[in-house]
Amino acid sequence: MGRADSKSGCYHLIHVGACTTNLRVIRSCAIHAGETTMHRSSNTASRSTLCALAALSLLTESALAQETGESSPLAEKVRHATARFVDINVALAEGWVPATPCVSGPDTGAMGVHLVFPSRLDHVVLDASQPQALIYEPTASGAMRLVGVEFIVTAKVWAAHNAPPAVPALEGNLLNYIGEPNRFGLPSFYELHVWAWERNPSGTLADWNTHVTCDHQPVSAPGGAAPR
Repeated sequence: MGRADSKSGCYHLIHVGACTTNLRVIRSCAIHAGETTMHRSSNTASRSTLCALAALSLLTESALAQETGESSPLAEKVRHATARFVDINVALAEGWVPATPCVSGPDTGAMGVHLVFPSRLDHVVLDASQPQALIYEPTASGAMRLVGVEFIVTAKVWAAHNAPPAVPALEGNLLNYIGEPNRFGLPSFYELHVWAWERNPSGTLADWNTHVTCDHQPVSAPGGAAPR
């Protein structure tokens, strides 16, 4: 592990020469640490450097995962439930419909293009495996790249089933209230983003993602968009 690919959300291992820093290297470090030698060769010095890099790499990965929540049970559930929608055409074939063009942030970052599953907008009880919206980033190739999902509960539907000050939540995470009027032209609603397919420096549940851009927003809705 070393750097995060801002487009895939995947981590790439650091390569030092022809060697890769991974658990096998650390095991090797432990073995060689127990050996008694009178002289250190250049190979031993190189091995020590590699060991240090390996340990630092794993510590950095652990800290980053904790900071962004990338390994959270909620994000994992969302990824498992939405894996087939990496191809936007599968989502469209299953009844998801375009709801917004690419939504850019007020200062920086973006949300992306939203597709919603209409029948779920009346749900009051939220399910991690059934988001109300899928979020895609338009790419330079014309493809739509799945980056996350959004859970939505309309304020009217929520109020009809719950007395104040109750607020909808998903697995212990409170949804954010968006009043009206709003930039989306929608009635008041509650929402929660889960960036399950793209790392978000601000956190997995933040609204805006600086790793997502609307620079390649298509002129028309993504009805026939190419898969990722």
